[in-house]
This record gives sequence, structure tokens and C-alpha cells, in this order.
Amino acid sequence: QVQLVESGGGLVQAGGSLRLSCTASGRTFSSYAMGWFRQAPGKEREFVAAINWSGVSTSYPDSVKGRCTISRDNVKNTVYLQMNSLKPEDTAVYYCAADRRIGGSLGVLEYEYPYWGQGTQVTVSS
Repeated sequence: QVQLVESGGGLVQAGGSLRLSCTASGRTFSSYAMGWFRQAPGKEREFVAAINWSGVSTSYPDSVKGRCTISRDNVKNTVYLQMNSLKPEDTAVYYCAADRRIGGSLGVLEYEYPYWGQGTQVTVSS
């Protein structure tokens, strides 16, 4: 199993930037694909970004493509989400998720990730 702890959320003005971090416990972090999801009040959780075990392959939905970058440091057991040009509609709780997979396509659905962090709040003011 892996335990995930997110950090880096906060209040930022529209147009600003934030970098979220997610640190994983355990010695097998490099064997996990990692994802970021978010959930706004009254809405379903939605996919934000994913990265494969090596960091070579990434995936984003159109809503954040070009504004968000996911990356990872397998030495530090940490995955990052750099968010730029933030908009009020980016306001949500952001969750880090892990899936123990080496190959195959990156998961973009909640059920594909068995391990989740507790979330970090991101609020973008207009």
C-alpha cells in the first residue's frame, strides 16, 4: 500500500499560479502511476492530470491542457502539479491518487486509482 499526503493549496488571485505536491510513503513509489483529480462543491470529482511511473508519459483533459503540468521526482517520492493562469472555475479540493501499474494507458477515471490522499483546497478569487 501507499499513503499520500497533498500540500501546496491555498488562496490565489485569478491569473496566478500554484504548485501542489503529493508525497507518498513507501519504497515502491516508482512503480505507481500517479494522478490528480479535483472536486468542486456540488460537482463530481474530475480528472486533472496523470503521469506514468517514469514521468515520460502524461495526460490532461482539455480544461487544463496548457495551464497545468504534472511531474514527479521518484527519489523524493513526490508528484507535483504546477498550475498557471488559474481561473475561478479551478476552485476545488485537489486530490492526489496512485495506481500500481507500470505499462498500459494512463488512467483518467476515479475507479482506476485505488489509493487517494486527503485533498488540498485551492481557491481562486476573481
